[in-house]
Amino acid sequence: MTTPPKFPVDEREIEFSAIRAQGAGGQNVNKVSSAIHLRFDIPASSLPDAVKDRLLALNDSRITQEGVFVLKAQQHRTQEMNRSDALERLQEVINSVASPPKARRATKPTYGSKQRRLEGKSQRSAIKGLRGRVDE
Repeated sequence: MTTPPKFPVDEREIEFSAIRAQGAGGQNVNKVSSAIHLRFDIPASSLPDAVKDRLLALNDSRITQEGVFVLKAQQHRTQEMNRSDALERLQEVINSVASPPKARRATKPTYGSKQRRLEGKSQRSAIKGLRGRVDE
């Protein structure tokens, strides 16, 4: 069971267009426009500004320079299933940036970890010291 989305997408803000799917599939793929091309304009959407900023900051090739999220769904045979698949995938991306990232709290290494590190360094130094020229 999936958790309900924090920020559900209003379908009126999404532009759908049916296109022909690519790849193998025989006559059905060549004749029927079953793939869905989804376009979601992030800056013009009703999402909160913080979520918009995090979405636009994603390093995702599906987001254009104008801030439009473009997605192509062609997994299924029917247009309706591809449409719902595209909506789910868009909602997953929005859910991934819905909550702000946790701030990193700087910590210091413990005394024991410092001692183990120094011990390892001295062992390595002793090994390398034995590689030198042998004096008689």
